[in-house]
Amino acid sequence: MHAIDIGRIRAETKGCKYVVHFNNAGSSLMPDPVADVVLEHLELERKIGGYEALEQNVERLDGFYTSFAKFFNCESAEIAYVENATRAWDMAFYSIPFRPGDRIITTKTEYVSNYLSFLQMTKRSGVVIDVAPNDDSGQVSLQGLEEMISDQTKLISITHVPTHQGLVNPVEEIGRIANKYKILYLLDACQSTGQIPIDVRKIGCDLLSATGRKFLRGPRGTGVLYVKNSITETLEPPFIDLKSATWYEKNKYKMRPDAKRFENWERYVAGQIGLARAVEYALEIGVEAIWLRVRALGAQLRQRLNQLDKISTHDIGSELSGIVTFSKENESAESIMKRLSRSRINTDVARVTSAQLDMGERNLSEVVRASVHYFNTETEIDRFCEVLTS
Repeated sequence: MHAIDIGRIRAETKGCKYVVHFNNAGSSLMPDPVADVVLEHLELERKIGGYEALEQNVERLDGFYTSFAKFFNCESAEIAYVENATRAWDMAFYSIPFRPGDRIITTKTEYVSNYLSFLQMTKRSGVVIDVAPNDDSGQVSLQGLEEMISDQTKLISITHVPTHQGLVNPVEEIGRIANKYKILYLLDACQSTGQIPIDVRKIGCDLLSATGRKFLRGPRGTGVLYVKNSITETLEPPFIDLKSATWYEKNKYKMRPDAKRFENWERYVAGQIGLARAVEYALEIGVEAIWLRVRALGAQLRQRLNQLDKISTHDIGSELSGIVTFSKENESAESIMKRLSRSRINTDVARVTSAQLDMGERNLSEVVRASVHYFNTETEIDRFCEVLTS
């Protein structure tokens, strides 16, 4: 593992000249090599046409699958390009053939869109939602989760890193439980991909969704879905088109045998090329090195905040990520975010409407979410704390 050349990385990140960007859990700053390939392809489309530009970049599009296969430690046939992480997760979840009485095990930190889908499936198919308890650290209890498993358990659905706090769930341990009982395992890696190494073989998940715009530093409107080869044929996407299936007789069609059965024919081509470059960029830097720096910067920011008067941090769990959440006495999260923004410091607000179970149970209506990445610096943390307390 090699050290990250922060000077070079920041020089390749134009946004660093203009803002202190602590909103990487929302949408990170694209590095120049990523933005350049997106703009290059859009310019080509403008000059010669969209179909024709695609034909000239088939190799780059194919590289998307091989790069993600390396990134996730899987086969390229197990990778699908999807327009965003929510749609990727939806394509996986809604392809599962649920029956009345099937049970879904999840956690108190499951992402809001996912939980809404669970609720919809309770109405549509009569499934039952089981929410695993937390352990003393605040993360999901592995013992409690395993004790919930029954013959009716169809799916274990976990968010690796929640959107509203810095917790890192023990996904490999959960994978061992899922595999022990031969239960489908769906992982939402939207906030972890790009800051934490993702090895689907070690994790043991059957399905994984992720986005391009967050810690991968890719374009908006891009996402990826991993589908384990051994289960692909058992899943039929909720909708299909000429990319995912072949219409070979008047009343017959055949699904693709690989993960591309979850794709649409029409896609943001420049975005897919850009996301492929973003993955390559992360691999060039080293995902382990990225995680070490992100985790260290997150811990430093959290420590500094805990030393400030009237500030309370709200991240719980045995392992914490680069997402840091906090509140300040007598000042709303929205006000703090806007005040920081006026000093060109980017953050976001996480609200209870995105995490009813976890934040509701802890009586948190809103928190400021500051999310650091490897291109951030200790000097920026100093600046952040200075403005926060002014």
